[in-house]
Amino acid sequence: MEVNILVGGAAGQGMDTIMDMLGRALARQGLSFISSKDYMSRVRGGHNFTRLRVSSNTPFSNVEEIDILVSLNEETYLVHKANLSGKGRVIYDPGEFSIPEDDPKRLPIPLKKAAQDAGGAIMANVVAVGALAALLGMKQEPFQELIRETFSDKPKVVPGNITALASGYSEAEPHCPECFPLPEPGKEKFLYIDGNQVLGMSALASGCRFLSAYPMTPATGVMTYLAKKSAEHKVVVEQAEDEIAAINMALGASYGGVRALTATSGGGFALMAEGLSLAGMTETPIVIILAMRPGPATGLPTRTEQGDLFFAVHGGHGEFPRAVLSATTLEDAFLRLNKAFELADKYQVPVIFLSDQNFADTQRAVAPFDFSRLNYNRHLVSADDIESPYLRYRYTKDGISPRLIPGRAEGEVVLMDSDEHDEKGNIIEDAKTRQAMADKRQRKVKALAAEMDEPEHYGSDDAEILLIGWGSNYGVLRESVDALQHDGKSVALLHFADLWPLPVAHLTKWLGKASTSFCVENNASGQFRKLIRMETGLTIDHSVLKYDGRPFFVAEIVQEVLKHV
Repeated sequence: MEVNILVGGAAGQGMDTIMDMLGRALARQGLSFISSKDYMSRVRGGHNFTRLRVSSNTPFSNVEEIDILVSLNEETYLVHKANLSGKGRVIYDPGEFSIPEDDPKRLPIPLKKAAQDAGGAIMANVVAVGALAALLGMKQEPFQELIRETFSDKPKVVPGNITALASGYSEAEPHCPECFPLPEPGKEKFLYIDGNQVLGMSALASGCRFLSAYPMTPATGVMTYLAKKSAEHKVVVEQAEDEIAAINMALGASYGGVRALTATSGGGFALMAEGLSLAGMTETPIVIILAMRPGPATGLPTRTEQGDLFFAVHGGHGEFPRAVLSATTLEDAFLRLNKAFELADKYQVPVIFLSDQNFADTQRAVAPFDFSRLNYNRHLVSADDIESPYLRYRYTKDGISPRLIPGRAEGEVVLMDSDEHDEKGNIIEDAKTRQAMADKRQRKVKALAAEMDEPEHYGSDDAEILLIGWGSNYGVLRESVDALQHDGKSVALLHFADLWPLPVAHLTKWLGKASTSFCVENNASGQFRKLIRMETGLTIDHSVLKYDGRPFFVAEIVQEVLKHV
């Protein structure tokens, strides 16, 4: 059993309020759902919408079919009416636009008039919430409680909003009693949280106490989350003047012994490239969240893409070790960003954590995270552990030199230099030392590669069809496997979260078993398919690509697979 809802209108009409109240109410009832945004890069106007899918089975992606369409303007109705299900209904304001009276799907609700009667037109979105609650067979009390919580600092507006809620409820209830009954509520209350909030929470729980960043969609939410928590948890959050300053501030904090983070998108990461190489040369731990969006240049600021994989793996000048991890699900990303901090500290390398708009802005109802699964190991040496004189870049068998926080050992100086240097940190020019230091850094790669998780296998153990993906496409690929299996196909998914150094054992095993393979990614050139070929010599038969700035739907992937099977 499931219900699919779409709320659309122009920026400024309060769509986020509608979906936020509905999502929080559903999560408190223990219902499983997913919600994703599609919005334009403007403050007001344009066509924006949010999808929400409630299901008795855990939903991993949204679908195009719509059961309830809340059209806050006529454009939303015209764009999406073709996707209404057979039983679909359209909530709209007849004072704004009209739908033919003989259309059985129309459900006129005087949103603006009811809001004005309740105390102000600004509450039209709350009227829509009431109408939605009625169609879903929900009670008003949970929403009334949310209104009181939301406006706890403005108690005078609470009665009007509750009246607006009741008005929408009473208008919709007679039209469609229990039109879209929800699945049975669960016993556990869920978190209602999006990808950026998960990354902010993970960073905080992982001991990150410094973030410097310049706001850039879709990564800004990480910074705003940590900024809200900064006073409570003693986190320094600095909005830098640009991304060059942001990464250099973070490197300075890391040099001083603080776990540091910066977050950006592709254009900002381009400015960070020199700082990335600086981290490689100075062997300074840093975690960089790269939330991808379509490029080049400004591209599509509020859309999604997986176009920066090669940039993350090969960005920066010169050769130095790094790790590249990615966000797949909210639950996995909570643990994997923690892993990014651990790897950065242990191997004294930059770790790039790939997200994208699809992950960052997708909200789900999830069980509370298990904080006991997080690790916290700083991999620092104390004054009692060092050999004197202290050599910051001492040659070691594994390439990892002892890292001492400056000022922690009396009489010992910690040197750091962006030029090539000797074990102490002094600038050098001779060929022998240069080669020895480059070899020392490269010795980290073998152990770092051993830390990479093999991709998750989902589906048949003897699959004839193998889907391969990475990052935020996990959910839609998992449901594509289910759909193809339902159609009688023998299919499995191999999904990567750790991308570099590329783990290859499972890839070799499962690719060899399948008769047909597909690499599914949101870019125009099939970057991950090429990376696999470059690193392993293995060939994936087909690419399934989407690069219009929107995430995949299951039907699109299934259709492409069936063309070749």
